[in-house]
Amino acid sequence: MKSHKGKSVRVIWLCCVVILLGCMLPGTANAADEISAGDTAWVLVASALVLFMMIPGLALFYGGLVRTKNVLSIVMQCFAITAVISVLWLIYGYSLAFDTTGMVQGKIGLHSFIGGFSKVFLRGVTSESMWGNIPETVFFVFQLTFAVITPGLIIGAFAERMKFSAVLWFSALWFTVVYLPVCHMVWGGTGALLADMGVLDFAGGIVVHITAGVSALFTAIMVGKRKGYGTVPMIPHNLTLTLVGTGMLWVGWFGFNGGSALAANGQAGMAVLVTQIAPCVAALTWMAIEWIGGGKPSALGFATGAIAGLAAITPASGSVGPLGAVVIGCTAGVVCNWASTKFKRAMGYDDALDVVGVHGVGGMIGTILAGVFTTAILGGSGAGHTIPAQLGVQLIAVVGTIVYSSLWSFIILKGIDSVIGLRVTDEDEVMGLDLTQHKEVGYDF
Repeated sequence: MKSHKGKSVRVIWLCCVVILLGCMLPGTANAADEISAGDTAWVLVASALVLFMMIPGLALFYGGLVRTKNVLSIVMQCFAITAVISVLWLIYGYSLAFDTTGMVQGKIGLHSFIGGFSKVFLRGVTSESMWGNIPETVFFVFQLTFAVITPGLIIGAFAERMKFSAVLWFSALWFTVVYLPVCHMVWGGTGALLADMGVLDFAGGIVVHITAGVSALFTAIMVGKRKGYGTVPMIPHNLTLTLVGTGMLWVGWFGFNGGSALAANGQAGMAVLVTQIAPCVAALTWMAIEWIGGGKPSALGFATGAIAGLAAITPASGSVGPLGAVVIGCTAGVVCNWASTKFKRAMGYDDALDVVGVHGVGGMIGTILAGVFTTAILGGSGAGHTIPAQLGVQLIAVVGTIVYSSLWSFIILKGIDSVIGLRVTDEDEVMGLDLTQHKEVGYDF
């Protein structure tokens, strides 16, 4: 009798343990539908940080680099692009970038290159809709900030000489035919062309920096050089503003890269860590080059080097470790310095604020080196990656993006030039875009 009683007690205890464990483990039906408060909070903060990079970060960074008579125009362009792209993102941008209708893994079709229209005006998306374990509205806003800052980067190439109306038309059209398809191919998920190939672009080396840098080169060439370029001094009017903008961009980049994990987890933590290391190494490298070559390290050089390091680590930030960040930062400091000085002078194009040398070249460096330093042997997170195979994928993506961005940038610029013209008159350029485009001035003295 006693043994039966003991056995019954053990069975009861076992049942209680099983029930308790069952209560503690989330069921499969509920796991995907449960919002993570921590992840949601982090992505909301990251969204604010990335928007802060554009307004006022990039606006101040670029604003300090132009001449006094054009400071208001470049700041106005940043703010206006923010408004235009935000509205277009709502109308059709988000849908074309992230609608997965008709996508099948390994099968190439129209939707391998571009999304559909099922989410125009956020149709079907409510406050209860989910993207992973965060609200889809939060994902929408986070990705919106990337769409906003990418065409914003390009304006540095044609600063001080392009019509404000042409800037807006170019930004809207470029966003539609360049940014959205590339964004979809890389980040569109299973069935998207480059995603299926296994390309590594954690936070936008391809989607943001290469597209912007390549298109910046075409705009600089097709709009033409600034009046007096090469003979008249065109020094930055306020480097203090530029350094303040640099700091804002640097801090905002933690959201740019860390937020791309879409979770408050270890990957986000490592992304933030390498996002701090790479610009420090790149800035010190740039400073050393100036110090050795010219005798004096400049504040502008330090700021430019830091931004180059940030651009370069962006595509690799989710897959490399500290060693990769050091090498990527050092490489960006050397190569981006060369591209922004010697190469630009040799080619003769007027990239006013070095978008090509910093963002275009920096994005290429990071995208390619991600294929190397993602391997676990070198401290990366890619245990199953082989360097030659991954390098091949990265190079295909880089070359394809260069060709695609070049072609459409040329077509868009030609079209705008034939209809409304790209460039202000010589008289307007001499007077300055603040007065001639906006009837206002940045400084009243």
